Amino acid sequence: MAQISIAELLSEKESGLDLELLAGGRGLDRLVQVPRIQKPGLALAGYTKNLHPDRIQVLGSTELTYLEEIFADDPVRAEQNLRELCALEICCFIITKGQPAPQSLLDEVERRGIPLLRSHHISSTFISLITQYLEERLLPQTTVHAVLVDVLGVGVLLTGKSGIGKSECALDLVLRGHRLVADDVVKVRFKFPAVLFGQGSDLLHYHMEIRGLGIINIKHLFGVAAIRERKKIDLVIELAEWQDGAEYDRLGLEERHYELLGVKLPLLTIPVRPGRNITGIVEVAARNQLLKEMGYHSAAEFEARLEQRMAEAAHLHAQSIIGSNLE
Repeated sequence: MAQISIAELLSEKESGLDLELLAGGRGLDRLVQVPRIQKPGLALAGYTKNLHPDRIQVLGSTELTYLEEIFADDPVRAEQNLRELCALEICCFIITKGQPAPQSLLDEVERRGIPLLRSHHISSTFISLITQYLEERLLPQTTVHAVLVDVLGVGVLLTGKSGIGKSECALDLVLRGHRLVADDVVKVRFKFPAVLFGQGSDLLHYHMEIRGLGIINIKHLFGVAAIRERKKIDLVIELAEWQDGAEYDRLGLEERHYELLGVKLPLLTIPVRPGRNITGIVEVAARNQLLKEMGYHSAAEFEARLEQRMAEAAHLHAQSIIGSNLE
């Protein structure tokens, strides 16, 4: 499972979190494993049943004001609530809006070795930044040997054995005005709730290998409109060698899936042989996927019409044999 230490989080500069350490430096080796955060308002009131200590606890103006008020009204109960909260071995607290930390909180986290950090961002902005950063670092990811293209807004992942023609098909799609995301190595990341995004590796970005031609740079050849940094994967198309006698889906009613990082994606298998316009088929498949996402299934509609026509023909045939009194 992916994880990140509080020390790494504190040293992060590129994501704009702007964090500083206030107390609890002994706990900088504590780990964050969940890309979600929590605001412990109820826990400060003594209700800790649904608190998740493995999540970063964000303290905004509301939480700090409430903590100040309960210490003024009932310092004994407030101290007890704070001790019970910190006894849960929280991975870390982060104060937003650059607010000063209450002394009671500073003392307790220092005693427990729980890192207490602070950011100048308001709560909503910080939560957005930290969630995006943690999702990039902690959510499942993998790499696949494939080509990812953006065809009419549909993220099409082209798979198949090496040399089958994935890159050539992608190049032809670029020539038709579509966009390349990644060639050969596609980095796939999972995002909530069940979405997969693909992007190219840092080394191969914008580059494509065409056998007989070599390595080409799509961005330099065709401009920035021909590439994308990353794209949601909507459809997987497997390019396979044509096998005489093999059964291929001819109606489009067979629903097959390609599972990746626990997400099931629609899967089509296109047999490849000389004379077949694979690029045109991929483009039509992307258009058809758009229709399916809008609730229109061409093959299913054709099957329904065919069954209706067959039922009507059977009824007319029965009438001609039995007579018009058939019920």
